Amino acid sequence: MSGIKRILVTGGAGFLGSHLCERLVAEGHDVICVDNFFTSQKSNVAHLLDQRNFELIRHDITHPIFLEVDEVYNLACPAAPGHYQYNPIKTMKTSVMGAINMLGLAKRCRAKVLQASTSEIYGDPEVHPQVESYRGSVNPIGLRACYDEGKRAAETLFVDYHRMNKVNVRIVRIFNTYGPRMHPYDGRVVSNFIRQALAGEDITMFGDGSQTRSFCYRDDLVEAIIRMMNGPDDFIGPVNIGNQGEFTIRELAELVIELTGAKSRIVSRPLPADDPTRRRPDVTLAREKLGWQPKVNLRDGLAETIKWFRSIRLDDYRAPTPNY
Repeated sequence: MSGIKRILVTGGAGFLGSHLCERLVAEGHDVICVDNFFTSQKSNVAHLLDQRNFELIRHDITHPIFLEVDEVYNLACPAAPGHYQYNPIKTMKTSVMGAINMLGLAKRCRAKVLQASTSEIYGDPEVHPQVESYRGSVNPIGLRACYDEGKRAAETLFVDYHRMNKVNVRIVRIFNTYGPRMHPYDGRVVSNFIRQALAGEDITMFGDGSQTRSFCYRDDLVEAIIRMMNGPDDFIGPVNIGNQGEFTIRELAELVIELTGAKSRIVSRPLPADDPTRRRPDVTLAREKLGWQPKVNLRDGLAETIKWFRSIRLDDYRAPTPNY
């Protein structure tokens, strides 16, 4: 479908959702942002409120919502371990009931709907790097299961709605993403390290820091999911979206200290249960099907993120849960 589209973004006031809304508004589309503001900030989209083609609705997608739209980006769900473990039942409901409600809306409107899935569906992977055909190694009763299994169930629902009801779906599996507008208290490793370094505090690292992650800059991620939504209908995914650069957590901590000029020490804390030891996407499929690959390296992306952290007042941000 060409021209101006009516687009719903759930979780649209979150870190990634707000950047997606910004991009879609700039392209001239009629954008409806839905968010319950559990882990997001209204300030993330405050600059869009004066735009004629932007609308903000406070709503929890575990309850149905009736709108007329052409596309749905379903990004709503707490994504940091401290937040999704704070209320695990609510997290599972958001993934499962939220998916059912958005798929129902898309079915009724004959809209395209994209699911923001996650690398967490691979669990603590036995295959490295992770390819889309790998089925994962997840503990279904562990502390992280509310998120991991919730997102896995959502993928099942998306594919079944596609098979049974011909709903036009897309599934992207998002690997660690960072950048300006991350919540300072989201409990993720990038925001934790930057916040601690800028405050001159010790940097708290879980385990010995040998576990690895791959970090994708937010601009690269937003570009990929828009390409996926606008891609051919015969490619529904799932497709990995992430950066193939692999870094140990200790390397990340040392780079943050270097870029901030901090005098922080790195101190160790016990490793949380079911924490993956290695995580890196194989993005061959995204390159082939979407013509996409990440462009921003970790050093440059961190420099931009640190600059943004220096520009904000931490007092303007509330910690969504006690678990940050």
